[in-house]
Amino acid sequence: MTAATVAKLIAFAIYLGMMVYVGLRSVKKNNSSSDFFLGGRKVGPWVTALSAEASDSSAWLLMGLPGLCYLGGFRETFWTAIGLLAGTYLAWLFIAKPLRKCSIAFGDSITIPEFFTNRFRDKTNLISIISVVFIVLFFTIYTASGFVACAKLFQSVFGLNYYVGLVIGLIVILSYTILGGYIAVCTTDFIQGTLIFVAFIVSGVIAVIFLGGFSDSIESVKVFMDRAQSGEFGEILKSKFIANKNYSGISIISALAWGLGYFGMPHIIVRFMGIRSNAEIKKARRIGISWMLIAYIGTFIIGTLGTSYLYKHGIILGASVSGFATGDAETVFSVTMTKMYPAFLAGIFLCAILAASMSTADSQLLVASSAFSRDIFKNLLCKKASEKTVLNVSRITVFVIAAVGFVLALNPNSSIFDLVSYAWAGFGATFGPLVLLALFWKGTTNKGAITGLILGGVTVVVWHGIGADVHWIFGIYEIIPGFVINLLGTVIVSLLDKNKNPEVIADFEKYKALED
Repeated sequence: MTAATVAKLIAFAIYLGMMVYVGLRSVKKNNSSSDFFLGGRKVGPWVTALSAEASDSSAWLLMGLPGLCYLGGFRETFWTAIGLLAGTYLAWLFIAKPLRKCSIAFGDSITIPEFFTNRFRDKTNLISIISVVFIVLFFTIYTASGFVACAKLFQSVFGLNYYVGLVIGLIVILSYTILGGYIAVCTTDFIQGTLIFVAFIVSGVIAVIFLGGFSDSIESVKVFMDRAQSGEFGEILKSKFIANKNYSGISIISALAWGLGYFGMPHIIVRFMGIRSNAEIKKARRIGISWMLIAYIGTFIIGTLGTSYLYKHGIILGASVSGFATGDAETVFSVTMTKMYPAFLAGIFLCAILAASMSTADSQLLVASSAFSRDIFKNLLCKKASEKTVLNVSRITVFVIAAVGFVLALNPNSSIFDLVSYAWAGFGATFGPLVLLALFWKGTTNKGAITGLILGGVTVVVWHGIGADVHWIFGIYEIIPGFVINLLGTVIVSLLDKNKNPEVIADFEKYKALED
């Protein structure tokens, strides 16, 4: 084992140890399920903002999107970033304050399924059951992407076997999520978000300077792209660059549609419910948007300039060329960090990838486990269960979901970007329309909500399964048809529902009358 490898291992060990320590420190703060799942609604704006954006961005920000940029897909990355920035801004602006207020007004709800159930007075519990099914389904897929990222990171940095890296990521994420709950997740996300922020700023500046300035950097990237498209670096890389060059109007619409996901992303909007006060939401919004803007600029710089930067270091990713080191294009950030910094410092910045993976996986595991333990176990299976029992069931659920996600991540050829894209569409289309209608339209009924949930979730699964090979229309990102069909279905059934519950309408009016 080389000295450089030892230095990186020490950096990783310090970082991972700190994350587990945070989990251990947070155990004492969990005196109830509200503390474990929502931090007792006592989290400040800085932690809320960075936690929300760090858990949102996940490993695809440092591996999926940079890898896409590396292969010439910077137009798709650009439009996706625009859609995400617009979506997160609108979610903070229109959803955050009403959702926090509404979730408190309707039974002090601390999970999304519980909020829907209370908002529509669903005595059948169908809304909870359907919501939990889709939450567990899509979060399992999403969590798998985080495990894949951890495995690829350890593989590219330490040369570890893919499956060994997978196990390490699983153990660490489970440790502090099961121990610490919401407070641990938010605190670690804050640390991880800060690390990602610094890594992008410093590394982006160094890359530009190394390549001779901004104009020379752009020129060197163009030269690399021309050579790749000519086939100089092999047919595999040529085909990928040409495919990303042909970017249609439908592709732009699909990329922008990523923004719709924010209205229904449980692990993000739950942060709105847990912030300390409505008055601090505006500050949190500004912090979160600023973080995202810098992060996406960093993604473009590292992913795009990584082609020329690594070429000058004798590395071409995603190709098989004699005389050059190769690797997976999604490891462009980790390989660049390894070449850019001394071993220990590189190890610290490489922890940013681990941070991105962990910050999302822990949030998703917590939301999925809270949905099952409270909305299924506590409300349906064992209504007399104590707070301690609910917490234990939640921790068991975290383990089970992580185990299934681990199995899905066993394929080393899995694409982080593709996994995240599927899960993102699932949440956005299943929950987004219903969150909006629950907050802003008093005419939404129980039957309408149930119809919308089913239509949205099923549409995404079916649309994704068919694919563009059958017909060009199925090349449209599945979040669009899922969102539209969900919205229309909920509205139409609600309008046709003649048995509207007057208590629901009265409660809605009271909620709207509450002061911010």
